[in-house]
Amino acid sequence: MEMEGPTVTLTDESGRSLTCFVELTLELNDQEYALLHPVDYPVEIFAWVDDEDGDQTLVGVEDEDLDRIFETAKAVLAEQNLKLKNTALSLTVEGELPEIEEEEVITLEIEDGTSIAPEDYQPLSTGFFHEDREYAIYTPLNPMLFVARMKDEQHPELLSPEEFREIQPIIEQQLEERLFDEME
Repeated sequence: MEMEGPTVTLTDESGRSLTCFVELTLELNDQEYALLHPVDYPVEIFAWVDDEDGDQTLVGVEDEDLDRIFETAKAVLAEQNLKLKNTALSLTVEGELPEIEEEEVITLEIEDGTSIAPEDYQPLSTGFFHEDREYAIYTPLNPMLFVARMKDEQHPELLSPEEFREIQPIIEQQLEERLFDEME
């Protein structure tokens, strides 16, 4: 990616890490929070499945299936000079993404646990097979952002959904002010 600035590393329970740029920091109740954006491009792998009408639909791949197809997906993306990484919170790819072709962008309705929101995706591989099942790899066009409590520079801590909902309005206000200042 072409962004620059300070980075921190998030680590999940499995010990996988994800390096992120610090987009914004703010202090609230004597605690520092940061809005983070992955350094590499997030990707998602979907399986093609037949629905009740016989049409094919993309569905997200579960973690246990992801482990089985990871090496195949990695090889498919390597053909495009992209390096697939099994990082914390999301799969990512390192390398230069192909230019976005508007006619190839798809919109999927993604459920986040509380609501369903449309999300636009750019295809990286629209069809590869593993054990008689077809898969596709996409990257979201909207940036993937995380909010973390900055315990210290080396150990940012992701917020629980409740904590995030509590400070979300403040973060949104800070982002609006930042965008307004940049436009002046």
